[in-house]
Amino acid sequence: MSEVAKIDEARLNTWGDLLAEGRLPRFALICLGVWLNAADSLVTATILPSVGADLGGYAYFSWATAGFFVGAILAGASAGRLSEIFGLRSATALAGVVMVLGCVMSAAAPDVFTFLGGRLVQGLGSGWISGFAMVAIAMLFPERHLARVFAAVTFIWGIATVLGPLFGGVVVEAGHWRDVFWLFAVQAGVFSLAGLWMLGGSARASGGPGIPWMQLGVLGVAVAAIAVADLARSPVGSIGLVLLGLAVLVLLVWLDGRARVRLLPHRAGDLTTVCGSGYLAMFALTAASMGFAIYGPPILQHLRGFSPLAAGYAIGAESMAWTVAAMAVAGATGAWDTRWTRFGVLLLVASLAILALTMADGHFAWVLTGGSLLGAAFGFSWAFMSRRLLAALADEDRAIGSSAIMAVRQTGGAVGAAISGVAANLVGFSAGLTDASARGAGFWVFAAVIPLALLGVWATFRMTGSAKAVAQEAS
Repeated sequence: MSEVAKIDEARLNTWGDLLAEGRLPRFALICLGVWLNAADSLVTATILPSVGADLGGYAYFSWATAGFFVGAILAGASAGRLSEIFGLRSATALAGVVMVLGCVMSAAAPDVFTFLGGRLVQGLGSGWISGFAMVAIAMLFPERHLARVFAAVTFIWGIATVLGPLFGGVVVEAGHWRDVFWLFAVQAGVFSLAGLWMLGGSARASGGPGIPWMQLGVLGVAVAAIAVADLARSPVGSIGLVLLGLAVLVLLVWLDGRARVRLLPHRAGDLTTVCGSGYLAMFALTAASMGFAIYGPPILQHLRGFSPLAAGYAIGAESMAWTVAAMAVAGATGAWDTRWTRFGVLLLVASLAILALTMADGHFAWVLTGGSLLGAAFGFSWAFMSRRLLAALADEDRAIGSSAIMAVRQTGGAVGAAISGVAANLVGFSAGLTDASARGAGFWVFAAVIPLALLGVWATFRMTGSAKAVAQEAS
C-alpha cells in the first residue's frame, strides 16, 4: 500500500465515517442484536431462585444455561448458510421471531420443562441473531471499519454482562420473573421489525449450497456431551464427557473438510492458515477465560465475606477492562494491530497465573488486577483477530466464516466452563463449599486452563503472520 493510500485510509478510519453513508441504522441494529444475545444468556443468574420458587425443578436448573448455549451454538454455526439461503434481511427478521417465541414460552411456562424448552428456543433465536450480526459486519462494512465495529460490539457485550443480571434483578424486584422474558420478547420483536427495514438494501438470497445437516448433528452431540459434563456424579465421568466432546469436535472439523456442503470455511482445520489458526486461537483463549466469571463470585463470597452484589461487581472488572481496552486501540492500524493482538494474548496467560496465586488468599488488589488483565487481554486482541480472520476469507466463505466466529467463541465458552467445573469438582467443590474446597478451586480453576491459554497464544502468533500471507490465503 502506498503512503498516500495509507494516509487516505487513516483519514477515513474514524467513528464519523463509520456511521456515514447510511451505515448508522445497520450499526444500531447490530448493537441491539449483540445486547439481546449477551443479556439474555446471562439474565437467569439472578432470576432462577424466583423461577424455582414458582415452578420447582431445582435439579434441572443447570439446563437453563446449558440448553440456551446448546441452541445458541447450533444456531450460530448454521447462521452463515441460512443467510445465503434466505438472504440476510429475511433470516435476521426470522431470528427475531424465533427469539420472541422462546421468550413467550418461558414467560408463560406452567412448569419447569416448558421453561427450559423456552430457554432452548431462546438460544436458537439468540444464536441466529448473533450469527447474522457477524455476517452483517462482514458484508456491510468496509474493512477499514471492522476493528471499530468489533470494538463497539465488545463494548455492548461488556455492558450487557454487567447489566444483564442486574436487569433481571431489578425487574424481579419491581414485579415478577416472568416480566423479564416479556420484556425480552418485546425487544426481540423490535429487532425483527427493524431488520426488515434496516437491511432492505442488503444482498438478496443466493440460494446457497444447502444446510450441512450432518455437521450440525455432530456438533450437537459434541456440545451436549460437554454441556452435561459437570452433571456427572463422578470425576471420571466428567472428564470422560469433556474428552468425548473434544474428540467429536475434532471429528467435526475432519468431516467438514470433506463434505460437499461445508459448515466452516475452506481449510478451517489447517493450522498453517490464518483461518485455521485463528479459529483455534479464539476457541482456546475463550475456553481459558471462563473460570473467573463462574467460580470467582462463590469463592469471593465464601473466603472473603463479599455480598453477592459486591462479588458481582468485582467480577465485572473483567468486562469493564475489556471494554476500555477495546475502545482505546480501536483505531490502531498497520503493524500496531499485530502488536496489540500479541500483547493481549500474553496478558491472558499472565492474568491466569495471577488469579491462580491470589484468588484464595492474596491481597484483593491482585485479584482485581488479574481480572482486569483477563478482560484487557481480549480488549486488546479480539477485534484485530476477527478483522484479520475475515480478511483471510475468500468471498465465497465470508458468510459462513464470519458467523463461525461467534459459534467458535460460544463453543470455547462451553468447553472452558466444563473444564473449570471438572477442576473445581476434583477438589471437592461439588460436595459443598468449604474453606478447603474454595481454596483448592481458587488455584486449580485457573491453573488447569493455562495449557489452553498457551495453545491460544501459539495459534495467535501463527495467525498474525505477514499481511502478504493473509492476502494470498484470501485470493
